[in-house]
Amino acid sequence: MEDLSRAFSLAARLIVNGDAELIGIVGLSLRVSGAATLIAFALGAPLGAALAVWRFPGRHAVVVAVHALLGLPPVVVGLLLYVALSRSGPLGAMGLLFTPAAMTTAQAVLALPIVVALTHRTVEGYWRDYGAALLVDGASLARACLELLSMARGALVTVLLAAFGRCVAEVGAILVVGGNIRGFTRTMTTAIALETSKGDLALALALGLTLITISAAVSAAAFGLQRAAEGR
Repeated sequence: MEDLSRAFSLAARLIVNGDAELIGIVGLSLRVSGAATLIAFALGAPLGAALAVWRFPGRHAVVVAVHALLGLPPVVVGLLLYVALSRSGPLGAMGLLFTPAAMTTAQAVLALPIVVALTHRTVEGYWRDYGAALLVDGASLARACLELLSMARGALVTVLLAAFGRCVAEVGAILVVGGNIRGFTRTMTTAIALETSKGDLALALALGLTLITISAAVSAAAFGLQRAAEGR
């Protein structure tokens, strides 16, 4: 119990004093997760809107497949990217393995199904309410998608936050493609795993408390925005 109390005390001291290693790890985590979230949203929001508006053969199967991908195992994504980015892989010449770019790609792949599925669900409701009016006004399906995305922008912020929460808490895929290199590819989740295995509980606890705080803030923001949207 005494050792655990000391570890918590040291963890609090690291946070209060702004430990350089702690700040570096948190900063890299936020940059990687932030970039991955924006990439996933930029690709997934238009796809989700198109899936809600465009009726085509096999659409239902595509929707089912997107929702099935919500349970995509992170380590499998990491393994597939590792094979693709390794020296003998098809993208090996790019030299991205064990870099923040590879970690960003892994997180973007994991967040993409979330963005597509949630955007599809959100835009589909707006399409039922306003789709006929848009078509009467002569809007093409592409323009209708843009109009509906604009209408749903408040709800889409929640989608963005959900994707960020998925990214920032991820460990399996980025550990495989990032390598957990100190000062270069070490994020909060990978550092917690490493430091705990080494027995350095102070840094692991400091990072864990920081990660919990960030995750709680994101969840609270998403909940607040959802309640505000329901109130309108």
